[in-house]
Amino acid sequence: APAAPEPVPGPEPPAGGGEPPAEHRALVLTGFGGYDKVKVQARRGAEPRPGEVSVTVRACGLNFADLMARQGLYDRLPPPPVCPGMECAGTVRALGEGVRDRQVGDKVMVLARSGLWQEVVNVPASHTFPMPEGMSFEEAAALLVNYITAYMILFDFGNLRPNQSVLIHMAAGGVGTAAIQLCKTVENVTIFGTASASKHESLKESGVAHPIDYRTMDYAEEVRKISPKGVDIVLDPLGGSDTSKAFNLLKPMGKLITYGVANLLTGQKKNLMAMAKTWWNQFSITALQLLHQNKAVCGYHLGYMDEEVELLRSVVAKLVNLYSQGKIKPKIDSVWPFDQVAEAMKQMQEKKNVGKVILVPEAPKEESKKAEN
Repeated sequence: APAAPEPVPGPEPPAGGGEPPAEHRALVLTGFGGYDKVKVQARRGAEPRPGEVSVTVRACGLNFADLMARQGLYDRLPPPPVCPGMECAGTVRALGEGVRDRQVGDKVMVLARSGLWQEVVNVPASHTFPMPEGMSFEEAAALLVNYITAYMILFDFGNLRPNQSVLIHMAAGGVGTAAIQLCKTVENVTIFGTASASKHESLKESGVAHPIDYRTMDYAEEVRKISPKGVDIVLDPLGGSDTSKAFNLLKPMGKLITYGVANLLTGQKKNLMAMAKTWWNQFSITALQLLHQNKAVCGYHLGYMDEEVELLRSVVAKLVNLYSQGKIKPKIDSVWPFDQVAEAMKQMQEKKNVGKVILVPEAPKEESKKAEN
């Protein structure tokens, strides 16, 4: 497996007695727990190794998995102290030995298992993707994780076709927003989307035919009122008892793709009751039962795809193409400087965001409206 793009915490002795590499700021998860566990610290850089590029980071994406990682619930994160962050965007500042397909000054998007919430990162060149013309660093930091996930779920597993119907949970979040835009690239797809009532107007504008307030009503009943037979595809980031509800909502030949356990996140810190409840309600079905149901259950986890370089490259190429055609455009909810990372995580964990929450090393010139509130 490619090594995490993560220098060991603490200063490294300069090689061969030269000048020590410059320090840079990084966000470090110091231990598991609440928002205060992620701190800005100084880190010693290192030169890129063979096959790596060094990137000056301009914007980073915040993902649900980062919130789970903070609570110790994400299995792809090395033990603390560790720098989180699975995606960022910036400019190539140095090339490691043997790198031919990148040049200093290239604008790139980066995907990694962790380690990207820093001002400077060293990553395998194969984990970088050229930014399309006209794309901002904030948009670039909002593209990879959410859109790769939504694309592979809808098209590779979901086999989405014209005239089908899709249920998207957390429809105003990062993956939800991406999934809505991707559904719109197929004709006559009916989208059901769950979100709190305050987000319904913006969901309708973005193409959700039937927004449902999961806080005040049973979304399964609401879907059945409109579509008695159910839907063709359900995207399940929730886990627990919601996975069973999703399975029961599928039409014959329908597909359920589970890709997260957001139900585990109930507060700042790990909640053992929520964990027990989620595991107790974990959906389980045998191959024989599936046979009688004419339904499919798929599981998707981008964190375990890091070896699949060719596959990811082909998906990113399709996404860049759709972006260049104006068919998809990452929606930025708010932009927060590194030293407001707690507020940024809170914005997402309390589900206040519509679109992507972005971190930037320095305070942006014009503070995003939401960051001021």
